[in-house]
Amino acid sequence: MELICFLKEYLASPKFVGGVAPSSQRLAELITEAAGVREAGSVLELGPGTGVFTEVIARKLRPDALFLAIEISEEFVKQTRERCPNVEVIHDSAANAGRHLAAHGLDACDCIVSGLPFAIFGADLQDELLNAAYNALRPGGVFVTFTYFFSPWTPRGYRFQRRLRGRFPNTEKTPIIWRNLFPAFAYRCIKETEKA
Repeated sequence: MELICFLKEYLASPKFVGGVAPSSQRLAELITEAAGVREAGSVLELGPGTGVFTEVIARKLRPDALFLAIEISEEFVKQTRERCPNVEVIHDSAANAGRHLAAHGLDACDCIVSGLPFAIFGADLQDELLNAAYNALRPGGVFVTFTYFFSPWTPRGYRFQRRLRGRFPNTEKTPIIWRNLFPAFAYRCIKETEKA
C-alpha cells in the first residue's frame, strides 16, 4: 500500500517527489543517528513522505522534545498521520518552517531531518528551501539530508552540493546505504556558531 501511494505521488508530481519508493529502514536509522535526534530538544522534519523517517524519529525522541513534520503533499500528510498518530504533521511548504516553529514559541530548532529531493529542484527552489532550513536551525544545530549516490554527478545534484556547502562549511558525507532503492548517503551539516 505504501509503495503504491509513493508511486502515485511520484507519477502525479515527479518534480516534487524524488523517488519511486519510500526510504529503507537502514537509511532512516543512519539519518536519525547523524542528526542526533536522541539528544535534541526540538526536531523539525522537512518532507516526511510516507513517514519512514518520522516513525524512527518518534521512537528515538526524548519525551519532552518538540517534533514537527512539514509535508506539502496532501496524500503524504494523510499517510504519515496514519502511520504516526502522535506526531504533529503540518500540511504546508517547508519554506514556512520558521513560522511553524514560532507558533510553538521557538526561534530555531536543534536539528532538522530532511527528506526533500533537493537534487531534482531548480536553483530558486533549492535556495528558498535551504535558506528556510538554515534560518530555522540554531547555531551549532545539525541539518541532515539524503541524496542518491549518483546525485553529485548530475547538474542539479552538483549545484545543490555547492549551495549546501556555501551555507554549511562544516558538511560531511555519511557512508552509502546500499540497501535502499536507490543506494543513498546523507549530508550531515553543522550550522556555525555565532562569532563573539
